[in-house]
Amino acid sequence: MREGDVGVVSPGAYVVSDGAGDLGGWGESGLFYRDMRHLSRYVLRVDGEALEPGGHESRGSGVRFVSESGGVGVVRRRDTGFGMREEISFANRASEAREVRVDLECAADFLDVFEVRGYAMAKERGEVSEEVRDGGLRFSYERDGFRRATKIEVSGEGIEAEAAPGAISTRFRIDAGETRRLRVSVVFEEDGEKVRWRDPESLYGSVPEIKAEENTARTWGRSVEDLETLAFETGGLLVPAAGSPWYMALFGRDSLITSHMTMMLGAEPAKNTLRALSRHQAERFDDFTDAEPGKILHEMRRGELAFFGESPETPYYGTADATPLFLILLEEVWRWTADDDFIREMEDAARAALAWISASLEAGDGFITYERRSASGLENQSWKDSEDSMLFRDGSKAEGSIAASEIQGYAYDAFLRTADLAENVWNDEALAAELRKEAASLKDRFDRAFWMDDRKYYALALDGEGRKVDSTTSNAGHLLWSGIVPAEKARLVADTLLGEDLFSGWGVCTMAEGEGGYDPLSYHNGSVWPHDNAIIAEGMRKYGLHEEARRVADAIFEAAPHFDHRLPEVFAGHRRGEGHPPAELPRSCSPQAWAAASAVSLVRTMLGLDPDAGRRELHAENAASTIRLSGVPAFGEHHDVRSDA
Repeated sequence: MREGDVGVVSPGAYVVSDGAGDLGGWGESGLFYRDMRHLSRYVLRVDGEALEPGGHESRGSGVRFVSESGGVGVVRRRDTGFGMREEISFANRASEAREVRVDLECAADFLDVFEVRGYAMAKERGEVSEEVRDGGLRFSYERDGFRRATKIEVSGEGIEAEAAPGAISTRFRIDAGETRRLRVSVVFEEDGEKVRWRDPESLYGSVPEIKAEENTARTWGRSVEDLETLAFETGGLLVPAAGSPWYMALFGRDSLITSHMTMMLGAEPAKNTLRALSRHQAERFDDFTDAEPGKILHEMRRGELAFFGESPETPYYGTADATPLFLILLEEVWRWTADDDFIREMEDAARAALAWISASLEAGDGFITYERRSASGLENQSWKDSEDSMLFRDGSKAEGSIAASEIQGYAYDAFLRTADLAENVWNDEALAAELRKEAASLKDRFDRAFWMDDRKYYALALDGEGRKVDSTTSNAGHLLWSGIVPAEKARLVADTLLGEDLFSGWGVCTMAEGEGGYDPLSYHNGSVWPHDNAIIAEGMRKYGLHEEARRVADAIFEAAPHFDHRLPEVFAGHRRGEGHPPAELPRSCSPQAWAAASAVSLVRTMLGLDPDAGRRELHAENAASTIRLSGVPAFGEHHDVRSDA
């Protein structure tokens, strides 16, 4: 989004406007629903003049805009859900009555979200129609059975609205000191059916209360609020969306990591995520979607391009990490809930995921590798999925089939966690023993293949020829999180992560300064990602490196006020103290789910909080933490949590 733009999200619609609340005039603004732009123009004019931004205040799935026009104070209160509603107040601050003309200019282009962003174009276009109906406007779009429509109506006490192509208008008198109100209703239609308005549902339910120093508490509160709005409904399940405004869809990796990081807010988002992903687990090979049996999807869309198979997100399976992360989250749910019935429900999907991991390890000579088969797919299929994320220390690009380091760690963790499920829930001792044996073997060959003796650190990846992709990056922090690092090497890894080349003072950067591809303003080669840092901090904590973990957590929380306590997806990796405060990158999503979830995860790390499914207890081991939580849901109860004295 542009600087000054305002995004508002809900489990249904989301909207990108300027600071006055208007849509239109630049490419990425609009009102969106299910990956289609339902309004491309929505501009309020008072006596022929557009409003100037005067400030706004976001609140959950709503926003309040304040403006003024010729002595008339204008306040727009907008709510999004499965549609959009807006109340517009006009206050006459003059000493005399006056007549006011209000025009609401509207248009709809019904572009797919990928078309809006310039990523793809439909092979053909259907017809957009506009009609004046019952004093309002209705825009509709149809192409070979794909149908969407949007209806806009204006009402209010003593208000008579007139519609004409492109605008709804009204005139009314406002006495001195009086306030008049208009109500705008925007209703969606899909496949000829009206989308019923529903207020946004709660994704997390009762959220624990926190007692902490002000900055931590404010960042926690803003993050939890964002997590509530970053949700969408799929197949009757409310699941975490990836981010606003362009990733309000089902994403494997993002939804899984977000759910894992927020387990102490409740298990239902995680359960819903696992159920939704299992429903779309791949059953066959398909080059166009990079699908393989047992694989968990990367991204699923519901717009025009996906409907006609013109983009691979139907769903698209081009990620090598979502499948082991699926198993990791499944076991994490069991740790927090001891819900054996749910684990049995997911057994078939879990075994299919295990089969994919085993087949991938065999095909990759002992490591999980990726190489796209889809011409429209992602070149890099790890969490750093930009085209230039796999670089050697000299800046040259890794080619061929790539084995990303952290994905091997995820597979190791998935084997051990699923072994616990096999032993404790599925009563399959043979599978448990086999998985632990496979984990031990993977750990040994990983250390031999990825360790760089000259740097005392792990390589980013292996390329198609088995060469170490030898740049120093943050990925090794994920290896601590998974537990694949031998204990005697954990401090070496942590020291590099916190060294002056990788640690900016505001967080661990994705790539170390001095590497050939380093750029603090890049997406994956020198920037700071809050979720990356949260994973790193928790990994350090797992190895007993509490001071190191706290240093990472403190850095992220200290950066948060620079973003009004809303952690963005990614921010610049400039060194602290060199005149560059933390700055959000232009392509960063905000709010973004795993960035918001990072605050929750970092609080868990600072508490040293771990669930014990066998004893149905929560333990907080970090006596240095001053954080207190009340009402943490686990094992069907609500717990008060404080670090052990």
